[in-house]
Amino acid sequence: MNNSRRNSTRTMIVTIMATIAIWQGLSAAVNIPALPGPYDVALAIRHVAPDLGSHMLISAWRVIAGSLIALWLGAPLGCLVGRNHTLDRVVAPMAYLAYPVPKIAFLPVVLLFLGLGDASKIFIIVLLVFFQIFVTTRDAARNLPPGLVYSVKALGATPRDIYIHAIVPAILPEVFTAMRIGLGTGLATLFFTETFATFHGLGYFIMDAWSRAAYDEMFAGIVALSTLGFTLFAILDAIERRVCRWKYISRPS
Repeated sequence: MNNSRRNSTRTMIVTIMATIAIWQGLSAAVNIPALPGPYDVALAIRHVAPDLGSHMLISAWRVIAGSLIALWLGAPLGCLVGRNHTLDRVVAPMAYLAYPVPKIAFLPVVLLFLGLGDASKIFIIVLLVFFQIFVTTRDAARNLPPGLVYSVKALGATPRDIYIHAIVPAILPEVFTAMRIGLGTGLATLFFTETFATFHGLGYFIMDAWSRAAYDEMFAGIVALSTLGFTLFAILDAIERRVCRWKYISRPS
């Protein structure tokens, strides 16, 4: 396991260095102010670090709060609907009707009801991530092998025991997958919502720098947004390794 982690760390470092090298090459090739090189962006990050850090914390709070609320609502409901065929026949069609609708289209209405603060932005993220978690969890719970449940029943398990010791562990990897997808789309949606009627968040920081033609600061905001996403994905991976340990037991080190 230690060798595997060291190899993963080396691969990550090589990937980051290769990305920086490609970025530097493109910047030198096009040679325009709109695409500054990594060194110029690093200087900009150092210059605007306090301001950039506060915007990054605000964005992190919004996307984490929205994702956790969506998980708290979507995972239990998806599990319940997936295991109850009667409830599934009622709820699934409504979910399939609402799921494809672009949730960002509701932003003007949400702003009218919840105002211009954090609540409206968090609500949009909840709305978006909820459906991804709900649909994925519902499908995972619905498609569990019948033998998994029957084997636990044969041991005298109660319905509560079946959920805790069989169904929930079986669908957890799918829930984590849905969370990864939700975090990615949640960050993209957050950027869009932070460009409307607000003076806080990475979305505002990036667009404000763009409007001032401060391209080095604009890319500093983009790097901060990418770093935020990378950090959240790394935390999610670490949690999954602890919660779903059985996934990694048989993997070679």
